[in-house]
Amino acid sequence: MRKPAPGASLKGRGGSAGTTGQVRLIGGRWRGSTLPVADSPGLRPTSDRVRETLFNWLAPVLPGARVLDLFAGSGALGLEALSRGAASAALVEREPGLAARLLDTTRRLPGGEAASVVQADALAWLPAQPRSSFDIAFVDPPFAAGLWDKVLSELEPLLADDAWLYIEAPLAERVAMPAGWSLHREGRTREVRYVLYRRVRKPPEPAADTLDGDLAGPDGRRKEPRTE
Repeated sequence: MRKPAPGASLKGRGGSAGTTGQVRLIGGRWRGSTLPVADSPGLRPTSDRVRETLFNWLAPVLPGARVLDLFAGSGALGLEALSRGAASAALVEREPGLAARLLDTTRRLPGGEAASVVQADALAWLPAQPRSSFDIAFVDPPFAAGLWDKVLSELEPLLADDAWLYIEAPLAERVAMPAGWSLHREGRTREVRYVLYRRVRKPPEPAADTLDGDLAGPDGRRKEPRTE
């Protein structure tokens, strides 16, 4: 029997979230598996159409990736990534009832031990994690909380140099991305803008010219000193 990840507290089925629906994983080894969707404030699972688009974008980089699903909710993003070949996924969810449901779901999926369910507040959990822990991160917080800027500042050190970052936000929300991220793809529904960013590696610093550098001309060629 799998135990909750360190920092988790999943002893009961606490909370007032009742199951009102379900979503299905749409690709990979767990295709067709159902995930319960609870009646919980702010819970808004990513639609099948958006998930299909997102994971088509991510297909080349999913195999073996270390994934973070930061506001996991139903777990649809993190578990879809595992289903399609990611090596591991941390599913972070603050609400105890939702986290308990996530743990139940991972227990019933063959190979579900690749998912670590953590019941924690995202902003409290992030600073304690090792640097460069993840290759792909999904950030889809409750829209009313307005957490994007705070989360991104704490999340950035945890991401690898060539990481990918997925963000969902309302159409009117302008998320300020830290320097060093390039927009890879984006899409829109009637209410949501969803964006995939890629971390841009810094170009190497040019080597310093230590040989008569003050004699270099505009074309970079070395000028011979004048003799008179």
